[in-house]
Amino acid sequence: MVIRTSLRNMMLFVAMAGALSALAGCDQQQSDQAVQKLKEFFNAVKPDALLLKGLTPGVTTEAQIRDQMGKPETERDFTDGSKRLEYPRGPQGLNTYMVDIGPDGTLQAITQVLTATNFAKIRPGMTEDEVRRLLGKPGEVAVYPLKPETVWSWKWREGGVTQEGYFNVHFDVNHVVYTTSRSDVMRGH
Repeated sequence: MVIRTSLRNMMLFVAMAGALSALAGCDQQQSDQAVQKLKEFFNAVKPDALLLKGLTPGVTTEAQIRDQMGKPETERDFTDGSKRLEYPRGPQGLNTYMVDIGPDGTLQAITQVLTATNFAKIRPGMTEDEVRRLLGKPGEVAVYPLKPETVWSWKWREGGVTQEGYFNVHFDVNHVVYTTSRSDVMRGH
C-alpha cells in the first residue's frame, strides 16, 4: 500500500511538473486548454470518495457536478428537461456512476450501475443502446467475426472468492443480446 501511494504521488508530481512546464511557453488559449486537460486527468484518477464528496441531491447544481466530476462520457437529455450523465471509472474501472439531473438543474441521484441487480435486467433481444443506457460504456469490446458475435465486458466487484469478475453481454449479428456470461479476472498473466 505504501508503494502504491508513493507511486501515485510520484506520477501526480510528474504530471503536474509536465503541465507547468508546458504552460510556461503557451499563450492564454493554449494555457486554458492545458489546464482543462490537466483537470480532466485529475478527475479521471480522483478516488471515488473525492469524486462524489459533498454532492447533495436537491442542492448540488449541474454546473457544480461538472466542475467536480468533469466531463461525462455520455449525456442523455429527456423530454421532461431532466438529464443523465454517465461517468465510467476506467479504463476497466469497477464502478460506473449514472448522475441524474432534474428539470430544475439540480442533482436528483447518483447510482453505481455495475451491480448484480442491474446485470440481471439484461435480457435476450435488448439492443446495444438499451444495454448502454443501463450499464454505461463497456470496459472492453471484443468482436468475433467467425462466431459471429460481439461481446461487451464490464469489470465489477462481485465478491466471493475472486472479488472481481467480468460481466459479459453477447450480441448477435443484428446487435441484439442473445446471452450473457461471467468470466474471471486473470491476474499475473
